[in-house]
Amino acid sequence: MPGVLTSRHVVYAALAANLLIAVTKAGAAFWTGSSAMMSEALHSLVDSLNEVLLLYGQHRAARSPDAEHPLGYGRELYFWSFIVALLIFAVGSGVSIYQGVAQLLQPRTLESPWVNYAVLAFALLFEGASWAISLKQFHRTRGRQTFYEAFRRSKDPPSFMVLFEDSAALLGILIAAGGTFAATHFGKPEYDGVASLLIGLVLGAIAMLLARESKSLLIGESAGAELTRSVTEIAARNPAVRRVNGMLTAQLAPDQIVIALSLEFADDLRVPELEERVVEIETSIRARHSEVTALFVKPQTPKAYSEASRNRFGIEGDG
Repeated sequence: MPGVLTSRHVVYAALAANLLIAVTKAGAAFWTGSSAMMSEALHSLVDSLNEVLLLYGQHRAARSPDAEHPLGYGRELYFWSFIVALLIFAVGSGVSIYQGVAQLLQPRTLESPWVNYAVLAFALLFEGASWAISLKQFHRTRGRQTFYEAFRRSKDPPSFMVLFEDSAALLGILIAAGGTFAATHFGKPEYDGVASLLIGLVLGAIAMLLARESKSLLIGESAGAELTRSVTEIAARNPAVRRVNGMLTAQLAPDQIVIALSLEFADDLRVPELEERVVEIETSIRARHSEVTALFVKPQTPKAYSEASRNRFGIEGDG
């Protein structure tokens, strides 16, 4: 819909900002010899690569189902999101820590520190704009949830990944500026190395959070409780349904969900009537929830459902 901000728009905005900033920071790092600025340049370069991978993942996930992948390719987005988290940790955090250690072991005096300040101000402007866009999109999707709840329950990695990356970038800019000031004001270039180490630790912490959530989505998470309640209500409204026993849901992508729905139907239904009712229920659910790409309805007694749940999870069924 025109005018509606999506996670794809957020990724494009972040990519444009990071490419500009990476080139500028790299030039400043070579000019001044600042390890913190070099860490920031690598950070922006890694972020740019991350945005490219997220866009690639969104493209791959949008492919239609085929004979080889009958449920589609939605989880490719989660795979590439996990790769992004690994890149932040291995390249962004690892190289920043290496740069900091190198500066501490062999301190190099910063040349023309004003260049650092000018570039950091420029980066703050563009990173701030990207951060504002990603924050606006995240606010739109989180509703009344807290930030952490929205992050943990989100099924759309680009939306929270870009926000976390931009937040880490803004924090890194402040750390780099502080390191440059301390190194020049006190005449100790070691402070620049400390700043680089701190940037690496920030990136490492962000990477671990993103990796944990991406891994959970890649392995397979259930759909949100709101969708479960809605599907239950829709199915229960059908006059042929005596009881909604429960359901299994799996999130394949932000807009792709598969549901296995267990229902108890009236005993007097004949097979043709039962088939008609199942089609009615499927049509009603898909009309309300277009993200349900696969729906399997299983006529089942509550007892049979409970036994199946015990066998699957080792617990009592929710019916």
